[in-house]
Amino acid sequence: MADQSTQSITVEAPASDVMAVIADFPAYPQWVAAAKTVEVVEAGPDGRARQVRFVIDATVLSDDYVLQYTWDGDRHVSWSLVQSKLMKRQDGSYTLTEIAPGRTQVTYAIAVDVNMPMIGMLKRRAEKVILDTALKELKKRVEA
Repeated sequence: MADQSTQSITVEAPASDVMAVIADFPAYPQWVAAAKTVEVVEAGPDGRARQVRFVIDATVLSDDYVLQYTWDGDRHVSWSLVQSKLMKRQDGSYTLTEIAPGRTQVTYAIAVDVNMPMIGMLKRRAEKVILDTALKELKKRVEA
């Protein structure tokens, strides 16, 4: 298994509010800068997305990919890559832990492999930028 990058942030909201924002994929283009189109391809029996298609444009790279999601209530969501033009692997997760009433620690973990050679140090740096940006955008959206 490839190396995984992990980062956490504290959000001033209950875990259920944080997970509601994470699960609202059609709203991603409103608050995720790189997301141009996000659509639920398949919903699960609980009504949450099972497969989601993303079209992203992050200046230096763009991609069109599908992720498969697994949900554990408002505590944890994980995903894995189904198809992509650029990536050969993306495994990730959000783990939500309420550390006080109305206060949640969000831990984001991700491992990405792309279809082109990339030095490990550059790959980890790119993952850290993804983590940092995603967590800050999530915090801003939930606390707004």
